[in-house]
Amino acid sequence: MDESDALAERFEEHRSHLRAVAYRMLGSLSEADDAVQETWLRLGRTDVAEVQNLGGWLTTVVARICLSGLRRRAQRGEDSLEVRMPDPVVGRADVVDPEHEVLLADSVGLALLVVLESLTPAERIAFVLHDMFAVPFDEIAPMIEKSAAATRQLASRARRRVQGQAPAPDPDRARQREAVAAFFAASRDGDFDALVAVLAPDVVLRSDGGALRAGRTVVLHGAETVASQALTFRRLSPFVRPALVNGVAGVVVATAGRAMSVMAFTVTGGRIVAIDVIADPDRLGKLDLAGLEA
Repeated sequence: MDESDALAERFEEHRSHLRAVAYRMLGSLSEADDAVQETWLRLGRTDVAEVQNLGGWLTTVVARICLSGLRRRAQRGEDSLEVRMPDPVVGRADVVDPEHEVLLADSVGLALLVVLESLTPAERIAFVLHDMFAVPFDEIAPMIEKSAAATRQLASRARRRVQGQAPAPDPDRARQREAVAAFFAASRDGDFDALVAVLAPDVVLRSDGGALRAGRTVVLHGAETVASQALTFRRLSPFVRPALVNGVAGVVVATAGRAMSVMAFTVTGGRIVAIDVIADPDRLGKLDLAGLEA
């Protein structure tokens, strides 16, 4: 094995970790893959003999690439008051995909990613690297040109927002599915009271709007408001396919072999606290939904 093959093999050992870091940073699967590829290219231009900790070096490089991407978004005005819906990771409800498990370790649900989208680039990198990947603050600080103390404060501020707006889902997926099944049963039967009962009082529904509201995200708050909207899902009931969306109970709504939407449900204490919907045909077309659109 020559040096280039050996280097490629060493890089592959870290690829899954790097993709997980980039996905949390960017909320985009394609941009995460681009960041990982750029990390590989930079590795090829580096004298590896001078790198004592390859894993740490790669994590720093991919984080810096992601930080640049987040800052470009901000400069283009993408981080406005409009909620930005991240890309979902979708799999079959009855099969645990090992690759998805690595990517989504620490329960990176869509609700959490939506909150991460609301952070500043510096807050996001401090929180993701420290709280999700245990990178010390003194290693993060130079990336964002802050002191370690200031970096700690950024992560703390981000942590408070995450804890307040993205509650952890019930760890029992069977319990999650029970709540989702009850939601669609009530929707199918037109039972408003049953819908309200399965929803948390402060439930939030977010949808990217689909073709009719391209580029805009609809956000609804409160059990009665969301229940009223859910009654319109009644006609979709025959087309609902159970799925895992970012590791939690969700569905793919599909007809005639074509996905109409992907819905992720955050269930806490047996009640639905968040519903995140991807309905944009262009985005759905880029997702790997094999076996879920029948």
